[in-house]
Amino acid sequence: MSSPAPKSPEVSDKSKKYDRQIRLWGEHGQQALESAQVCLLNATCLGTEILKGIVLPGVGGFTIVDGRVVTEEDVGCNFFLEPTSVGQSRAQCCSHLLQELNPDVNGDYVDENIDSLLVNNPDFFKNFDLVIGTALSEKSIVTLSNKLWDLNIPFLVCRSVGFLGSARLQIREHCIIESHPDNRSTDLRLEVPFPALREHMNSVTVTPKVPWLVVLYKFLQEWAKDKPHAVPKNYKEKTELRELIRNAMGKDEENHEEAIKAVNSSFSGGKASSNLQKLLDDPQCQNLKKESKPFWILVRALKDFVANEGHGWLPLPGILPDMTAETAFYIALQNVYRNQALADADSIYRRVQQLLKEVNLPCDVITEKDVRLFCREAAHISVHRGSRIADEYEKAYKCPAFGDCLEVSGTLIEHYVALRAMERFHTEHGCLPAEVETDTARLKNLSGKLFSEMNLSSLSDELAHELCRYGGAEVHSVSSFLGGCVAQEVIKIITKQFKPINNTFIYNAVKCETATYEL
Repeated sequence: MSSPAPKSPEVSDKSKKYDRQIRLWGEHGQQALESAQVCLLNATCLGTEILKGIVLPGVGGFTIVDGRVVTEEDVGCNFFLEPTSVGQSRAQCCSHLLQELNPDVNGDYVDENIDSLLVNNPDFFKNFDLVIGTALSEKSIVTLSNKLWDLNIPFLVCRSVGFLGSARLQIREHCIIESHPDNRSTDLRLEVPFPALREHMNSVTVTPKVPWLVVLYKFLQEWAKDKPHAVPKNYKEKTELRELIRNAMGKDEENHEEAIKAVNSSFSGGKASSNLQKLLDDPQCQNLKKESKPFWILVRALKDFVANEGHGWLPLPGILPDMTAETAFYIALQNVYRNQALADADSIYRRVQQLLKEVNLPCDVITEKDVRLFCREAAHISVHRGSRIADEYEKAYKCPAFGDCLEVSGTLIEHYVALRAMERFHTEHGCLPAEVETDTARLKNLSGKLFSEMNLSSLSDELAHELCRYGGAEVHSVSSFLGGCVAQEVIKIITKQFKPINNTFIYNAVKCETATYEL
């Protein structure tokens, strides 16, 4: 038998280059990242650190929009500028040095002020998958927020001033199939074994060579003979099952030990959680139309499957945990689960094709591969619906989180409010607060007016003093840390894996504290 042909050098080199990250988000996640186009507004230290975090893993392309020239202050904190760059286009210099990090990435720049770009080329942002803004004015934030909200393009507004930093994510609806939960439930169907599983289990004799799942199944059947339910419901009943297995153990029977440990985690999964049920009952799922996202068509097919073929159960993921067993026994058991998972996925795929036909969409909008991935992750799918940043700048805006958080001293929400006050200072005075003696009082007075609109108290003396002492300057180590955090959120959004922040992230480098708030 001839050996398979080796992969092409190009494919092998790329897989080797991105091997570690592909282990996190898979080939399909890497492909999504390599197809994405990201726009950065203002090549500040924070902005370039964010781009660094997505250029290295291989984002498809980036465009920097910045009409400023490089100053000595920029060179002092931005590692993607050189002393010889002073007086040159900041967008061009940063774009050139960032692209050197990864030749696979396409870098571009627009040497134009953001406000004039919005006037001269209002359709500029339509070609991007995500927009990141740093050091933006209040006016620019509001204008961009409304525009990108209407275009349904995610928008990240980031700030780094001295030892403070923040990131605010605006996204209308973000559908996540691969949420990668920390505590993933194992769906083994021991409660109600499907026919093929029951047949297989009954045909296998318990020996030290069989997987622990077989051991657990056999003793579960024995335990349930005089019980009103098929699986243990509480600690006492689980202890009874453990003792039943332990009493039948001989020496060095590792599969029995594994079965005892698995008692706590083997009887959950397979049913829709409360969060998943909300998605199954969501109007987007109930009322499909031609404009519906493929995600919602899949959710509707899932809902129909649960109500019909599944008899109340979700499609089987077909994934087994590792087990100590003879290879032949494990593979045989694995095939039982895998075949059932494929059968469930085929049922949902047929429903998907019917739904696509009903809403007049091409049958290839959702592939069989898409359906299998969805079925594997069905128990943990998620939808994130965000709010518009521009709403926070309305006078009538009221956020309960402000009052609740500020009632407790030392919470980082005060830093968010302080950064907002600094923005308002720039709007009214044309510069950032920098003179400690004079601007501290002006900042506090201004913050009092701003906060009164939000029914909040004034800014603390200490925080107002610190903001003026910073003078709007960036500290590279602070921007580098925050840039790494934001880059991580960008990758989550692009790959549609893992859950992004909801929706504001605050960083205080003085105390090395972080917090997230829903505003």
